[in-house]
Amino acid sequence: MKRDTIRALDIVEGRQDEPIELAVDGGADGVKVTHRRITLAPGVGTGRHCHHGQLLVVVEQGELTHYADAYHGGVHVYRAGDSVVEDPRYVHETVNEGSEGLVVMVTHFTPEGMPTEETDLAKCEQ
Repeated sequence: MKRDTIRALDIVEGRQDEPIELAVDGGADGVKVTHRRITLAPGVGTGRHCHHGQLLVVVEQGELTHYADAYHGGVHVYRAGDSVVEDPRYVHETVNEGSEGLVVMVTHFTPEGMPTEETDLAKCEQ
């Protein structure tokens, strides 16, 4: 095997100040892993939603304003180089309240057969 033909490209890097635990039980069907690059124009939001699995988000560009009851005051702002670990089923919304495009790299860990995003809030823990 020729090792000089292997190339790796680091797309974005984020930082977590606390330990990370990821645990998604997909049962017999397993877990689907999806990598996405998501861009939100200034003033655009995702709408309230939750996820059935966990996410690891890294902010590549801009500011991510995250609304969730989990935060003191219900809101937290993440900036380029920050990362976010989202737990399953809590209701939240992401809004680009900045003046430039928001770009995030997201890895979803979702039980197979479940949607990546859930907009039916009755299916989310509240």
